[in-house]
Amino acid sequence: MANPIRLEINCETGVESIIELTDAEVAQMEADRVAAEARKAEEDAAAQAAADAKASAQAKLTALGLTADEIAALSK
Repeated sequence: MANPIRLEINCETGVESIIELTDAEVAQMEADRVAAEARKAEEDAAAQAAADAKASAQAKLTALGLTADEIAALSK
């Protein structure tokens, strides 16, 4: 199977060139994709952990008898 291609346009001359990506460029694109997916998964996990911690804290404060308004005032 052929490698993906890229289109390069020389802004000075307007010449368009269609160039096949090298194996190294394809490998780099794949490595970048994998790294981006890993970073996204880490960010999602951190956001979920923060949401879980907030929900847990609110539940504990509610169990202590605080109202929603009092809990909101504490979180500011």
